[in-house]
Amino acid sequence: MNLKTADSRPATPEQQELARKVEEQTALEAELADRELRSADLRAELGAFERQYLHFVGSRYAELDELKAQIAERLSAAQPGNDRAAQAARGARARADETKTVAGEKSEQEPRKFEASPELKRLYRDVARRIHPDLTSDRDDRSHRQQLMADANHAYEQGDETRLEKILTAYEHSPEAFRGEGPGAELIRVIRRVSQVRGRLAEIEAELQGLLRSDLYQLKIRVDEAEQSGHNVLQDMIAKVDEQVELAKKRLGEPGPIPR
Repeated sequence: MNLKTADSRPATPEQQELARKVEEQTALEAELADRELRSADLRAELGAFERQYLHFVGSRYAELDELKAQIAERLSAAQPGNDRAAQAARGARARADETKTVAGEKSEQEPRKFEASPELKRLYRDVARRIHPDLTSDRDDRSHRQQLMADANHAYEQGDETRLEKILTAYEHSPEAFRGEGPGAELIRVIRRVSQVRGRLAEIEAELQGLLRSDLYQLKIRVDEAEQSGHNVLQDMIAKVDEQVELAKKRLGEPGPIPR
C-alpha cells in the first residue's frame, strides 16, 4: 500500500523510509521496555534475596568470625614471640571486620521478598518506554532522563507505584517531552534513536548475563528450587553456622589457655 501525503500526493521516498524506521523504532522501544523491566525485576529480586541472606545468615557469620578473631587474639597473646600466631590473629581480625561490614547492622524487621504487582510492572514499562535515556540524542534531555530512570529504578525496587506515576506525569508535562516535526530531520533522529536502542539492548543483555552468572543468583536458584521441594536451604545454613558459633563460644569461654 502506497503512503499518501496530506494533499493526497504519493509519499516521497524519505517519507516512506521514515514510516518504516518509525515502525522499527516503536517495536525496538517496546522490546527495550520489556528488557528493562526484566532487568529491574532481577536486580530487585536479587537485592531482596541478599538482604534476607545477610539478615539470617550473614549476621551469624559475622558473629562467628568475631569469635574466631577473639580466639586467635587470645592464642597470640599467650605466645608473645610467635610471629605465626600474631599473623593469624591479624588475619582473623581483618576477616571479622570485613564480614561485619558486609553483613551490616541486623535489622529487627525481617526483610521481605520482592514481589511486583501487575500495575507496578505496567507503570515501570511505561516509564521505560517514555523516559529511557537511550531514546533521545539531546545531551541535556539525556542527562535529565538518566536521573529520572535512576529514580524510577529505586521506586520500582521499593514497590512505590505512586512515585512511578509522578515521575511519568512530571516528564510528560515537561518542556523536554515536546519534539519538533519535519521528515528529513525526523528521519535522521529516528535512525539515531534506533541505533541507540539497539546499543542499549546489547548492554542490557550483557548485564542480565552477568547477573545470571553471579554467585548470588546461583545461590538464590538453589534456595528457590529447594523451597519448591519443601526444603529450606537457608535454615540449614543457619543451623550449621549456629552450631559453629556455639562451639566457638564454648572454646572461648574455657578457662586458661585456649586449646588449639
